[in-house]
Amino acid sequence: MGTKRSPGRQFEWLWAAFAVSTFGTWLAFDAFTLIAILVLHVGPTGVSLLAAAGLTVGAAAAVPLGPWVEFRRKRPVMVAADLVRFAVLASVPVAFVLGRLSLAQLLVVAVITAAADITFTAAGGAYLKTLVAPEHLLVANARFESTTWTATVLGPALGGAAIGLFGPVVTVLANAVSYLLSAAGIGAIGGGEPRPARPPADARPRAGALLEGWRHILGHPALRPLFFNTVLVNGLIMASTPLLAVLMLGPLGFAPWQYLLAFALPCLGGLLGSRLARPLVARFGQRRVLLTAGTLRACWSVGLAFVGPGAGGLLLVVAVEFVLITCMGVFNPVFATYRLEQTATDRVTRTLSAWSVTGKASVAAMTALWGLLAGLTGPRTAIAAAGLLLLATPLLLPRAEPAARPAREKVLDPG
Repeated sequence: MGTKRSPGRQFEWLWAAFAVSTFGTWLAFDAFTLIAILVLHVGPTGVSLLAAAGLTVGAAAAVPLGPWVEFRRKRPVMVAADLVRFAVLASVPVAFVLGRLSLAQLLVVAVITAAADITFTAAGGAYLKTLVAPEHLLVANARFESTTWTATVLGPALGGAAIGLFGPVVTVLANAVSYLLSAAGIGAIGGGEPRPARPPADARPRAGALLEGWRHILGHPALRPLFFNTVLVNGLIMASTPLLAVLMLGPLGFAPWQYLLAFALPCLGGLLGSRLARPLVARFGQRRVLLTAGTLRACWSVGLAFVGPGAGGLLLVVAVEFVLITCMGVFNPVFATYRLEQTATDRVTRTLSAWSVTGKASVAAMTALWGLLAGLTGPRTAIAAAGLLLLATPLLLPRAEPAARPAREKVLDPG
């Protein structure tokens, strides 16, 4: 599987594929919103519908795919998900050139892309568990985390420049091509992949199979609190993000470049945190790092309610976001590794699908709810409410020692 410190050459191909598709995603950050506003001249209601429907309907569409994917080889599923995303995203610039682009098409593309995202992520988590030795899982997840934050720092800035020069449709095309390159990278991994022993005919989605991922999560004494914790934390953070934009770009009078700087610069903390995750676990242990980083990442967002105008306000946002994202950079790879360790091989895909579906639906619902709250109380009050609720989320973190890693199940047929 590679050297003591490396997850192996096959993982390098998977990592490269992840890097190119992640960079493409962040290069096209908010491209659909910009296309809807600048090209299709859609109003606020249509833009909100586009953002919410893509997440919600896409998550619902992904539910039956979890059991279907579970009992199939994961690498072909990942390649197929990449090719689907390439095809639907490439349809946007084609329709634009032909003068046929519409909001309905953007909605369909957003839904299909969201469903493919969930399917790819779930299959990728299961594939990673078979590709990488257990002792290298944290290294692999830390590399994914650092890549994500690197793309978050660079992608929106370069995408903004590309939009300014060529328009938002070009970044969608670049994102589509990134998925094509990702599919090629995953195809280049090579080697055999264990085939699930259960034949595909027995893997047809049934009501019980659809719920198996949630049953596993809710029945696991440590994954259950982590599930509710991560769903709430991510939902509350994402729900307050557009409100912060409204506050900064509206009443506080920050220029767009200042807002983008406040968004991009703190992402360097994610790089720092992902580099610290492995040595911190080696020194303090997985449980202590999971609990400490999980607690600390909930402590800072309330400070955003006190942002004011001028350089002081900008520095406050950068400082709060930097510390928050650093804590997330430590927590995320440790959490992702622990979740894989505590999930049996024949349940990984359904478990990750259930987790991702719930997370995306919760973000959509909480974003809409906080938008209503901001309409009634103002964005600053709504941001403060999200920050105060975040302070209570560490109570959901597991306090007991992690359970022993489950034995590898005899569900794989090497043929």
